[in-house]
Amino acid sequence: MSPLLKIDLNRIRYNAAQVKQKCHKFGISVLGVTKGFSAIPQIVQALLDGGVDGLADARMENIIELRNQGFCQPITLLRIPRLSNVDNVVRYVDTSINSEVTVMEALGNAAEKKGLLHEIILMVDVGDLREGVLKEHVLDTAKEISHLKGIKFGGLGTNMGCFGGVLPSTENLGLLVELQHTIDRQLNIKLQVISGGGTSTLSLVEEGKVPVGINQLRIGEGILLGTDTTNHRTIPWLYADAFLLEAEVIELKSKPSVPIGDIGRDSFGNIPQFVDVGVRNRAILALGKQDVYVEGIEPLDKNIKILGASSDHLIIDVTDSQKQIRVGDDIAFRLSYSGLLSASQSRYINKAFIGGPI
Repeated sequence: MSPLLKIDLNRIRYNAAQVKQKCHKFGISVLGVTKGFSAIPQIVQALLDGGVDGLADARMENIIELRNQGFCQPITLLRIPRLSNVDNVVRYVDTSINSEVTVMEALGNAAEKKGLLHEIILMVDVGDLREGVLKEHVLDTAKEISHLKGIKFGGLGTNMGCFGGVLPSTENLGLLVELQHTIDRQLNIKLQVISGGGTSTLSLVEEGKVPVGINQLRIGEGILLGTDTTNHRTIPWLYADAFLLEAEVIELKSKPSVPIGDIGRDSFGNIPQFVDVGVRNRAILALGKQDVYVEGIEPLDKNIKILGASSDHLIIDVTDSQKQIRVGDDIAFRLSYSGLLSASQSRYINKAFIGGPI
């Protein structure tokens, strides 16, 4: 049997509802981010059933597929639009994040030709050094945006934790609110949306420390996995096992822990390192690097250790497992965000859903 990704839709609905409830308490809307699971429609529907206020994705391919499947909810594009793709963006997307005036001009022209008004969120770089204009350039950029036809200047946003690892704080999120006030005061533009990041901002929500004025978060990992990688924590009030990956044991033997012979490079060009801990019970699973990002999975049984992987095989040490492992058994794994990202789009991994439509 092929590796299997088990997806508990009930737990995803629950997590979405919990996140929405906590955020709405502070006047913060929630966009359910669909890119982490390749916008699989059953999971998208679970997010909506849980009450998210809109959807967001970084891939136009996912967004177009969602529209073709009949999803008519507001969708935000989370990657700066390509200049070569503005026609598709204004056709399929309600809102896009932006930092380049040239692209915003092109979006406006494309929207005008179609008789549309495309909303943009101006991204501000508050320190993570990914997308966004620096704070000292925000007012001038806002002036340029205000003259664009076909464009609705919807608000300001920022991204944290994805490149530089910078954590959200009352200070850097407060900067967005200050910039909103400056734009209102000097340009008489009343922005509707101040988007304060994603899952990494939930800890501030829990503590009641999100600055007043932040009114949107874009949540993926927290709802899907109940984790917050940037803050290195499991979120205690959410399910952390809505996704489980299972793979079958295809060999089980006692073998030395160090290869015999001269060590060269493995099939991926790396020189492997081994520690001699004697003869161990080793299982090979029908799961490899071509199936999933191996560094993004962790055995559910904490007594099992991943030793390594090739393109088609995962080698694990099962010596200390309390369960007797046999050929044909399935071994279960939790996934990190990177693991889910790869498993969800892998055509070699089957998907099974627990909990149907409500």
